[in-house]
This record gives sequence, C-alpha cells and structure tokens, in this order.
Amino acid sequence: MAEQRLANLRRQRLEKLEQLQKLGINPYPSHFIKRVNCASARQKLGQKAQTAGRIMAIRGHGGLVFMDLVDASGKIQLWFQKDKTANYSLVRLLDRGDFLGVKGQVVKTLAGEISIQVEKFCLLAKSLRPLPAKWHGLRDVESRYRQRYLDLIMSPQVRQVFVVRSQIVRYLREFLDRHGFLEVETPILQPIYGGAAARPFTTHHHALEADFYLRISNELYLKRLLVGGFEKVYEISRDFRNEGIDKFHNPEFTQIEFYWAYADDQKLMEFSEKMLAGLVKMLTGKTTLTYQGQKLNFQPPWPRLDFDRELKKELGFSVLDFQTVKELRKELQKRKIKLEEEKTETLGRLYDRLYKKYLRPKIKGPAFVVDYPAAMIALAKRKEDDPRKIASFQLLIQGAELIKAYNELNDPLDQRARWQVEEKLAQRGAEETERLDEDYLRALEYGMPPTAGWGLGIDRLTMFLTNQPALKDVILFPTLRPLS
Repeated sequence: MAEQRLANLRRQRLEKLEQLQKLGINPYPSHFIKRVNCASARQKLGQKAQTAGRIMAIRGHGGLVFMDLVDASGKIQLWFQKDKTANYSLVRLLDRGDFLGVKGQVVKTLAGEISIQVEKFCLLAKSLRPLPAKWHGLRDVESRYRQRYLDLIMSPQVRQVFVVRSQIVRYLREFLDRHGFLEVETPILQPIYGGAAARPFTTHHHALEADFYLRISNELYLKRLLVGGFEKVYEISRDFRNEGIDKFHNPEFTQIEFYWAYADDQKLMEFSEKMLAGLVKMLTGKTTLTYQGQKLNFQPPWPRLDFDRELKKELGFSVLDFQTVKELRKELQKRKIKLEEEKTETLGRLYDRLYKKYLRPKIKGPAFVVDYPAAMIALAKRKEDDPRKIASFQLLIQGAELIKAYNELNDPLDQRARWQVEEKLAQRGAEETERLDEDYLRALEYGMPPTAGWGLGIDRLTMFLTNQPALKDVILFPTLRPLS
C-alpha cells in the first residue's frame, strides 16, 4: 500500500514536471544568484532579499500560500500572494522538496513571523520523490545510513554532527601544525600491508600485473620519513581493514597518526591531554561532557593504569609470569577463567583477549593504560628497565580504544626477529599478523632516531564528542551489505 502511494505521488510530480516544460519553464536551470542565506535574510526586515533553498512545508491555498524555505543556515517563511507575486499561477506546480529561488521584501506577518513577501520566484530543481512526513522523519535506521542524503534533509541535528566532525578535524590539524608537525601523504595502495595486525583488502593493478593491498595503517611509510630526515610528521588517513562491523568498527575508517623524533611515550601522554582537553573546551566551553548518560572529565591529568597490575586485579595473577601459551592456558583452566581457544594462539593474542574481556570494558576513562606486554605489539620498543614490557599506552573512553601510542622500535635486528615470529604464525594459518617488510628494514638499517608514534581514531573521537551511540552515526556513508 505504501509503495503504491509513493508511486502515485511520484506520478503526480512527473505530471507537474511535464506541465512546467510545456509552459517553456526549465525545471532544472543552471544558475541562480543567491545573494544571502536564509538566516541572513531574516535579519533584513524592511529590506529586499534574494535567496534560495529547499521547500520543506507548504500551507494555504487559493490566493494566499505560505512555505518554509530551508538552507544550510536555517529557515525562513515565504509568503505568496495572488496580487503581489509574479506568475502566481505556477505556485500550484511546486511541491515540498523542490529547490526554489525567491526575491522579495522581508516583512513580519500579522502572526509575527518574519517572512519574505515573494515578488518573483524561480524553480531551481523539481523534486520527483516525496520527502518523509514532516513529523515522523526518517525513522528506519538502515534507511538513514543507506540514504544519508535523505537523513540530512530531514534531520538538522544529523547535519550538525558532521559539522562538528569537520571542526574536530580542523582543530587536530591546526594543533599539530602549531606544534611544528608537517602534514604529508603516503600510499593507500601498498605492495606489503603493515603497521598493524589486521586482514587487508586486496586489489589488482592491471598495468603493473601486480596485486596490491589497501593500507591498514600508514605507520611504516611515516617512519620512513623520519629515516629521511623529517622530525615531526602526521597524516590524516583513510584506512581499510577487512574485519567485522560493530558499534566501534567500520571496515573503512579515518585516523590521524603522527611520529615525533626525540619524544617518548611520557611526552605523548602529556601532549594528548593538552590536545583533547583543548578540543573538548573548544566545542563545549568546558572540559567535561556527557556521553550516553555518563559524565566524562577531560581535565588533565588523566589516570595512568599499568596493564599488568590492573589485569592482575581482575584475574588474580600476573600474565607476565608465564612464558608459553600452554603454561598460561593451564593457569586459566586452574582458575576456571573461560576463554575460547584459537587455532594459532600466541601469548600476545592471549594477553589482548584477556584484556579486552576482563579489563577494558570496566575502564570508563578518559584514562591511559600503559606498559603493554612486549608480545602484543611487534613495532614497539621494549622498556629498558623491564624488557617484558613495551613503552606504550592506549587512551580508553567507555571501554573503547581512542589512541594507541608507543616508543618506536628502531633496532633493525630486533625488528626482523619479531617479524619472523609473525611470519611463522602466518604460515600456520593466522589471519591477522604483521608482515615482514624488507624495504622498511633496509630503511631502519640507515638509522632512525629515537621516536614516539601516536594514532587516534577520528570516527570514535567524533562519536564521543557528539554523543552518538555508534560509529555509523558519525560516518556519512558507512559500509553496509549491498542490497540484492
């Protein structure tokens, strides 16, 4: 029934389109001079205004019609009168959703509504599909994501989320620029994917007759630049991981990474506090905000939580006391701690899964979890006072990772040895491992200074700062299953 109704409405609009064309009117003209936006027009009481936007409501009939005209700045009422509006007879051919250009005097109606008393109007684009009902909007969640353009038309609050996202990106860029970082660009198509343990997307370049991977991270290319002599570099990058989709994950995502020569993880924690506290204050005027009913306080300093010590509180023992998967598994069984076994299990992978199941969900943050076990990240430098750990941290908010950072491993021999372990895992069938990159090792052999690296997920950050429940709400066009 609903489909038939929509089909009938579309047919009626097509008939109006045909009538306009028969009258010699182009329903899709190429040009219109928009002198002011709707918000500015509202400030011109007693003056002439020429503006344009989308018709979002039509009221009245006969010799008097009112419409709501909306653009990116806001809304203004239009007032059409039979004896004052040129070509008034064409008003009947307009529909909600049409784009319209108007010119007229800005007045206040008897009801006190600031309006443009339309003298002339011009249809700029005929809408052939009716918009959803004004008071119901676009309620189906999947339709909102698939037809984001319609979601944006119907929901100014959705548009505002993406305005804020743009402000966030601009702030991060300006913050790093102000601190002497150079913005660069690195390859999206890579012959060897690296910088993280993730399953990549594969593509083929026909001219080169070679397979390439969409990058899962830009880390290894940015660090090559430090070998080359740059000391502070960053990139806002689109990255791709062939993984599941949930509240905190989308296969295509945006992150910002920077690498800072002669800095360390301690300096980066202070830098992160300054950056994000300033961002929250810029957006809200204070350093606190509420996310899904939970108050988050971004006023520095933030707690530093030792990975092993905090996990020990949950499990009752230190995971670093065990040298093999078999030993750790035996202890878990003894304590009746359930964790499903994997085909190609490693200590690092076990640590990560225990952390994500028993510790991370309990950390509301913002808080830093520091000094991860060395087995977890093959690209990070070991702590000199305890080689079982790496000089590293994650920033957690509401149990989700927002930032990952660590002192970069710049010993090419150690890096090769760690990657060789990863290669053996891949040979045993592990799907998410790091790849051995000979060119990167060659670069390291020329020497890379002591460096700390940092990565932040812009989608997740936007989710928290705009109080949105899921990542799909802050990505304009999230990845969805194709319609059959």
